[in-house]
Amino acid sequence: MKAATDCYGCLRRLVHQAAALATSDLSLRSKAIREGLKIVEENFSYDRIPITIATEIHRAVKEITRNPDPYRGMKDEEIRISRELCQETSLGQDFKGLLQLSALGNTMDFFTDFDTIRRDMRGAVEFARDDSARFEGKLRQANKVLYLADNAGEIFFDLPLVKWMERFAKVIYVVKESPAGDDITLEDLRRAGLEDELERVITTGTATPGVVLALASAEFKKELESADLVLAKGMGYYEALSELPAEERVLFSLKAKCKPVADSLGVPLNSYVAMLW
Repeated sequence: MKAATDCYGCLRRLVHQAAALATSDLSLRSKAIREGLKIVEENFSYDRIPITIATEIHRAVKEITRNPDPYRGMKDEEIRISRELCQETSLGQDFKGLLQLSALGNTMDFFTDFDTIRRDMRGAVEFARDDSARFEGKLRQANKVLYLADNAGEIFFDLPLVKWMERFAKVIYVVKESPAGDDITLEDLRRAGLEDELERVITTGTATPGVVLALASAEFKKELESADLVLAKGMGYYEALSELPAEERVLFSLKAKCKPVADSLGVPLNSYVAMLW
């Protein structure tokens, strides 16, 4: 998905947020903001995928503030809240019910306050686009599924679905190599205490929202190419992988939390989507 007009303002907000989270030193913060806004001005284009620009913003903020994980506190809070809320939530034990539970976890968003997240995560999940039955049919014939995880707290919502899918195929859970916003990393998985619950975990080899394939590791690209199916959580992966040819192999599971993504998917803002690509 290429950038839309609204992406410009969103990227500028990201600069200010990341810098504020990264340091309390006002001088360093100002420097990080100046550099981040410069990156937006010099790189924003309707031919670019927004996450490629966001990646440069995160890199600059981390380097200038000397903080390798600006969203650490936010991720710890996401993990705490998700652990609590997931125990209160049940949406059925079949594939669609567990996919809805997993998608509910995608309500997590670093531009949304935690009180709103708590309220939204107690709501119902109805897919505005629903290819779950088609994906389930393919799953029953699959050997290997790549599960691309999104935000740090979502592991609690993902795990029941991963366990269900493991009855049919080998499931590889994919996290980030190192911090990129509030996306889940190996360290976050350990902090959640669920690392041993997953049969195999790999990383994208990057510190990018979603995945920038040009920067991804050889291991990740090999697994992506050889997987029978891919379950991709969140808007970042949608931005990246929707640029690939549609082969009905990737299921995008997400909440469309911004207008450009919602418009691209042809659904109302804040809709849940399970779309086969």
